[in-house]
Amino acid sequence: MMMNKTDETTGQTFSHLDRAGKATMVDVSQKAETRRTATARSIVYLPGEVMAQLADGDLQTKKGSVFQTAVIAGIMAAKKTGDLIPLCHPLGLDNCQIDICVNGGNEIVINCTTTITAKTGVEMEALVGVSIAALTIYDMCKALSHDIIVKETKLIEKTGGKRDFKRA
Repeated sequence: MMMNKTDETTGQTFSHLDRAGKATMVDVSQKAETRRTATARSIVYLPGEVMAQLADGDLQTKKGSVFQTAVIAGIMAAKKTGDLIPLCHPLGLDNCQIDICVNGGNEIVINCTTTITAKTGVEMEALVGVSIAALTIYDMCKALSHDIIVKETKLIEKTGGKRDFKRA
């Protein structure tokens, strides 16, 4: 079994680097399968001229329902994470849920929650899903304004595996 490279300053182990510092896929063959979940969030700022088009909790454009299209795009992307990020394991997700809501301040809040029972986590799937949902909103609304800002994307929570994580 090959050891992982450790950062000399922090003592942290880089899971995708071997002892020689070369990229490697994490060997999960000896890990136990556990139920794993992850939730990621993106916030998209939409200027007033775009928000003015909001009706019945969604934006309608010539391309169709913005939020529903973003949900579908995010789910499709989460399912393809192993194809997009080189060292991610290809996973068959048990579930992927994307929720989109409008908060104050002209912001769209997108949450993506992924679940699986497996030997590895689904954080990257949640992050990819929410990122593509945010970019889909940008794409579908850019004809109205280019002042759209994808403000942040971050992991909110994960369970299963070595340790759980929850952002305060």
